[in-house]
Amino acid sequence: MIKVRCKECGKELISDAGKTLACGCPNMTTLKGDVVTAVDLNNVIMIRSNEEKGSHGFTSQDLQWQEERRKRKVRKLDFEIR
Repeated sequence: MIKVRCKECGKELISDAGKTLACGCPNMTTLKGDVVTAVDLNNVIMIRSNEEKGSHGFTSQDLQWQEERRKRKVRKLDFEIR
């Protein structure tokens, strides 16, 4: 769920899955699902977004294994061309 505020008119919009919401002022802040549009996005404040912070679900051992795997070399195979 996304919540934004239009600085021009001060109206707060809360996202709804299938519904398009607009503030109605000349800036035309529009919210549809996860998409925010406006004539001037500098006049829009994002109050709440869908972004999750820090909840990746991996243990420190899993992260270490991923880092080691990322650093491995990739072997190139040479084939004979006839």
